[in-house]
Amino acid sequence: MTNWALVIGINEYQRLRSLEFAVPDAEAVSDFLTNEAGFEQVFYFSDHSPNEIAPDGSPQSTQPTYANLLSFLLEFCEEPYLEAGDNFWFFFSGHGIRYQERDYLMPCDANPKAVEATAISISYLTERLRRCGADNVVLLLDACRNQGDKAGVGIGLEKHQGVITISSCSPREKAYELEEIGQGSFTYALLESLRIQGESNCATVERLYQRLRYRVPEINNYYNKPVQTPYAIVEPASKYHLIL
Repeated sequence: MTNWALVIGINEYQRLRSLEFAVPDAEAVSDFLTNEAGFEQVFYFSDHSPNEIAPDGSPQSTQPTYANLLSFLLEFCEEPYLEAGDNFWFFFSGHGIRYQERDYLMPCDANPKAVEATAISISYLTERLRRCGADNVVLLLDACRNQGDKAGVGIGLEKHQGVITISSCSPREKAYELEEIGQGSFTYALLESLRIQGESNCATVERLYQRLRYRVPEINNYYNKPVQTPYAIVEPASKYHLIL
């Protein structure tokens, strides 16, 4: 079984409020997948990440603009690099928005007044990622950050066949960044959960989701933040038993 991932973190937005810990969260996830989980390939896009090497051997900018992300999805995800039984994880930390009943992730140059033209729909994202040939696509979306605007409410509501989606909060909730720990509570709990060993490990989608459902509210309560309850959509439901 081969595991690949695309990790994106955006603090600095041109037309939306900047975030504090989206990039540190993404960097922590990228480091974990590379150095602890043993992923064979982790692509990392953030405000100041170094260039990647494109499939044709040319340097690929990893600044998380609409053009760069679209180029990656168009070019890299055109060939089936992975096989049946393989996994592709996608982690996004930044702003997201639900627009006309569709979920969108906001690149650093996204315009909230022109969502369809400047943001990336999750339906398009999953369609491209599945072209890599992986049986299982796992979306981890910390894209509902509480910043006092509409960006971020309700991300992760769409169903996509063969896709596991875990969002940082439930519909009509928002996700919170915690200055005390320098991370978002969802990503903190996610990495904590993935590191658990022994009988209480989070080896399956179901066990990971169950732990996040109680651990994230527990963390928010400790730091006097509003309720935030992770939310999952798994299609088909049998993928709850997928071993991570």
